[in-house]
Amino acid sequence: MSSSVLLTGSSGFVGRQVLDELSCQGIRARVILRPGKNSDLEPSTADSTIYTNDIFSEDVEWWVRACKDIDTIIHVAWYAEPAKYLHSAENFNCLIGTLRMAQGAAKAGVKHFVGVGTCFEYDVSGGFLSVDTPLRPSSPYSGAKAAAFLALSQELKRQNIEFTWCRLFYLFGEGEDERRLVPYLRKNLTNGTPVELTHGSQIRDFMDVREAGRIIAKASLGNGLGAINVCSGIAITVRDLAEKIADEYGRRDLLRFGARPDNPIDPPCVVGIRNFC
Repeated sequence: MSSSVLLTGSSGFVGRQVLDELSCQGIRARVILRPGKNSDLEPSTADSTIYTNDIFSEDVEWWVRACKDIDTIIHVAWYAEPAKYLHSAENFNCLIGTLRMAQGAAKAGVKHFVGVGTCFEYDVSGGFLSVDTPLRPSSPYSGAKAAAFLALSQELKRQNIEFTWCRLFYLFGEGEDERRLVPYLRKNLTNGTPVELTHGSQIRDFMDVREAGRIIAKASLGNGLGAINVCSGIAITVRDLAEKIADEYGRRDLLRFGARPDNPIDPPCVVGIRNFC
């Protein structure tokens, strides 16, 4: 096999955008999929496909074989079912599987490992978050991501493997789960039904997932090392975002701010400070 990039999670919300961007750059990645998932991909975007029922259960030697002739691995896959992923025990399986993946990649001679983290690895109490913000994860999901970052930072450095860690902020766009905010807004506005929201005063950093895919792909091509904030750097309230989308339909009257209670543990402000373009 002649691929030099291996991509996990290529059929997911973020991963498919990374794959599309690699394809635009003339790079056809080797992808890993569950059986039956190949129909989600355009035939021309992947160079070759490896199938497994669960990448996080594979052992080190499986990853050595999967990474044969690979220079760069872009690891996007993780358990991410809405309303469940934050506190799921699956996060620990993902963490352990990721570390085995990195061991196999190192044994196979991979030169660059790109992982995907979350802004919630940070201590979010400061509101505006740079890569120098201290880490303070508050859920099994963010804790497992932070643990992966810390472990890989040390081990890959020891192995002389370049390491990039892309921390995602609030993404929306193509392929987004319908239970998330923006698809919920658009579905109800399209159907002419009320949109029940909190007061909407939360300040957030929203980015189209296509732009996130571009940034991750660019970083994987050797243009960024260490931690990267994949963010817009623009502060906007949830209310302003909802009103902006509602204006596309001319239906601000459907927005019901305050119909849902605010989450008392929801941080008031989460905005990234960009360190990569």
